[in-house]
Amino acid sequence: MSTEWNVYLDNNATTPTDPRVVEKMIPYFHEISANPSSIHGAGRRARDAVEEAREIISRLVNCRTEEVYFTSGGTEADNLAIKGTALSQNERKKIITSEIEHHAVLTTCEHMAKFGYEIVKTPVDQHGIVDLDFLSKSVDENTLLVSIMHANNEVGTIEPMGEITRVAHRHGAIVHTDAVQTTGKIPIDIDALGIDMLSLSGHKFYGPKGIGALVVRRGIRFEPLHHGGHHEKNKRAGTENVPGIVGLGKACDIALAEMASEEERIKAMRERLWAGIDHNVEDVRLNGHPQKRLANTLNVSVRYIEGESMLLNLDMHGIFASSGSACTSGSLEASHVLLAMGLPHELAHGSLRFSLGRFNKDEEIDHVIKVFPEIVRKLRAISPLYKDKSGRH
Repeated sequence: MSTEWNVYLDNNATTPTDPRVVEKMIPYFHEISANPSSIHGAGRRARDAVEEAREIISRLVNCRTEEVYFTSGGTEADNLAIKGTALSQNERKKIITSEIEHHAVLTTCEHMAKFGYEIVKTPVDQHGIVDLDFLSKSVDENTLLVSIMHANNEVGTIEPMGEITRVAHRHGAIVHTDAVQTTGKIPIDIDALGIDMLSLSGHKFYGPKGIGALVVRRGIRFEPLHHGGHHEKNKRAGTENVPGIVGLGKACDIALAEMASEEERIKAMRERLWAGIDHNVEDVRLNGHPQKRLANTLNVSVRYIEGESMLLNLDMHGIFASSGSACTSGSLEASHVLLAMGLPHELAHGSLRFSLGRFNKDEEIDHVIKVFPEIVRKLRAISPLYKDKSGRH
């Protein structure tokens, strides 16, 4: 089936690189291509660009410039935070995370269990908010690190980081947050929130892929994962990705200027999309916190049909979203996030995530509202689980 539509609603997976970011990067592939560690004039120009980007990032999250360490993205930043903190000491042996973390955190924590670390996963409520009572009872003098994401990538729920850090700091634990989904979308003030370490990734807010950063508050010890040269204050060896760093800096610069107005516009589109789905599709459920949620994220479960089927049908209509299930090694697995929030398997399997972005338009939302109810009707017509209001299959 051919279509003229190209509606991209998978911005939590990755965003298109903003043309202004691309324009800023281009000279650093050829005209200013020297190694920023070189002491000659060309090298100093590259170094100046790196440090300018570092300063812009520090303004976006309200940290000191020297607290920003460049990485290849969010996954490396998460690994560096968790493993690097553990490698810096051998006294405390407990790491606390949540049941709904990104696999970059969950898998890293599970890896640390092989080295004698106790891994505790905090449960969440029906909206995806971490259980603060459980956290408070779990943090003790043996707790090295509490790693809780700032907002969930699947349902958009924003976690109470200020309260989380207060609980953790009572026992001297370090707090890391995966802020990959919030950086550039909502204001972040690590001083006000009390965050010790923060991961961010450029391609989640219109920067290039392959670049990110770990922010580490001064005084927090961590060991490098990469060894070699003296780069990134001896914490991340390897020649810096100058074009990527420049692009990340520009993405942060744009976010500083446009974040508030963009959030308002995207939220209006998200609410329009939800209203259209809720009005035209019966037996549909909104997943995530109704208010404390990223403005761009809409996760829904549709009863009696699978997310993968809806996703493939949307794709045929030129609409690109994501499903709450992942096809892994030939088996269909329900979202660990939705299951942790208490959804039964059939609802978790029947979930979709629409994540809106800077380049979406109202007419695209109208196209989804027009197409989606018919897709649901068609799939339910062949579902053995579905009965309409008259009781007919």
